[in-house]
Amino acid sequence: MKHLLFFTFLIVIIGCSETEARRPVKVKTGNILQQSVERNKNLLAIEEAMMQKIIAQDSLNTYFSSGGGSWYYYVNKNDQADYFPQTDDLVSLQYNLVSFENDTIYTQQDIGIITYKVDKQELFPGLRTAVKLLKENETATFLIPSSLGYGYHGDNDQIGINIPLKATVSILKIDKQSTNIQN
Repeated sequence: MKHLLFFTFLIVIIGCSETEARRPVKVKTGNILQQSVERNKNLLAIEEAMMQKIIAQDSLNTYFSSGGGSWYYYVNKNDQADYFPQTDDLVSLQYNLVSFENDTIYTQQDIGIITYKVDKQELFPGLRTAVKLLKENETATFLIPSSLGYGYHGDNDQIGINIPLKATVSILKIDKQSTNIQN
């Protein structure tokens, strides 16, 4: 009887003890992700060097940083206007896209006039930033790295993988929305 009680006690103790999780045989280190990060850093460095070379060779224009990775210069500046597009404003704009080698990708006629609700509709990131930097009746040319353009995927048509872009953007009209108007 003592032995039966002892074995029952032993089984209860063994059954209640926590089981330890098995360790994986092979530990993944995230090497693919790290390689992708390094590849993207190298690509961005190359594209930034290309932009700086274009800027250095262009003595006719004064370039400004967008603060987000692209550079631009004014083609037409409107010093009389003081309003920049805000979220929910409707902006009528035109733009074209060329490569850094000045090969035309899309003309303004190809794209047409776009009516864009600021921050509410899809545009590639570099163009979304460009719209917010220009006032009505202003035109500027932007140097946009591929990460702010169509990136790794391209546009499935004329723009290939990792292609940096030049975009000449014209703001034709800004329709202010009532929630953004400052009194």
